[in-house]
Amino acid sequence: MKIALDHEKLQYSGRIDDRNPKRPEFIFPASSLEFRFRGTGAVLTVSNHRGCWNNYLGIIVDGEQRKELLPEQGSARIVLAEGLEDTEHQILVFKRQDSCHTFAAEELEVFGEGTLLELPEKPHRKIEVYGDSVSAGEVSEAVDYAGRPDPEHNGEYSNSWYSYSWMTARKLNAQIHDIAQGGIALLEETGWFCAPHYVGMERVWDKVHYNPELGETTDWDFSRYTPHVVIVAIGQNDSHPDDYMKEDPDGERAEYWREHYRSWIRQIRGRYPEALIILTTTILNHDVNWDRSIDQVCRELKDEKIVHFLYSNNGAGTPGHIRIPEAERMAEELSSFIESMPDSIWK
Repeated sequence: MKIALDHEKLQYSGRIDDRNPKRPEFIFPASSLEFRFRGTGAVLTVSNHRGCWNNYLGIIVDGEQRKELLPEQGSARIVLAEGLEDTEHQILVFKRQDSCHTFAAEELEVFGEGTLLELPEKPHRKIEVYGDSVSAGEVSEAVDYAGRPDPEHNGEYSNSWYSYSWMTARKLNAQIHDIAQGGIALLEETGWFCAPHYVGMERVWDKVHYNPELGETTDWDFSRYTPHVVIVAIGQNDSHPDDYMKEDPDGERAEYWREHYRSWIRQIRGRYPEALIILTTTILNHDVNWDRSIDQVCRELKDEKIVHFLYSNNGAGTPGHIRIPEAERMAEELSSFIESMPDSIWK
């Protein structure tokens, strides 16, 4: 039985392009499609648009997770599940990676009885994360390399499910929009994203489609999702190609960065007047002056609902990407910090 992709019993999460609701496009990590059904299997036809790496679809069937390789370009029928007992099942399809690719869902089929069932309502709590590869869960599955530089890879280890950001959302029982992109810095012409003409978070944060190498950019409608908590984890890729914050934290370039960071946080506050905004980085190795600059901006903003958070080994945890056990510890610290706030932040 074919299921319309705008069926009311399908549940979407994340910043998704659904201008054509019968062909939703998935751009950001941790964006997902979930459904419950009575039947023996399901197939999802998707169309992939590759930018780099190998691209994989994340799939969880009745709590069991796996990945499926997507074609570089064009459509493919992805078997989500087959040979199941003709009883109730639950499937989550999600975007494991950042905008190294996008994919569109084109057709969903369920087999056996083929009846869609109601899912529980989404959690009341909502969080949003602005971050880089760490927030996206890049190379998170390379667990043998915890605390070490990355192994050679081609996208197979990246999994947003194991990012500290999605782990934190699950610990808080919260929805998440994970606005995270590997290599991104705050400013244009810095960081690693879209080399050699680097694109910064200043240009990405209010978009749906945002990778200029994959087509036209599109704006996000902020009225569609209002988070209670916003986590801003930018300031690690900003040292490339020059670590001016380390070399001259009081210099003109450092002050220019702080001015733009301050302006951006004020723009976020303008979109979300009531949200708790947490300024932070991660345990990925970086110079402490970046965190000192963030702390300075936090104090200058004089907003009691804008706070600065540091992990126990902030900026000194690993030279490589954060692996699953490290992300788990980060999520535990971050979720504990958020839970220490008054319950009123969720109202």
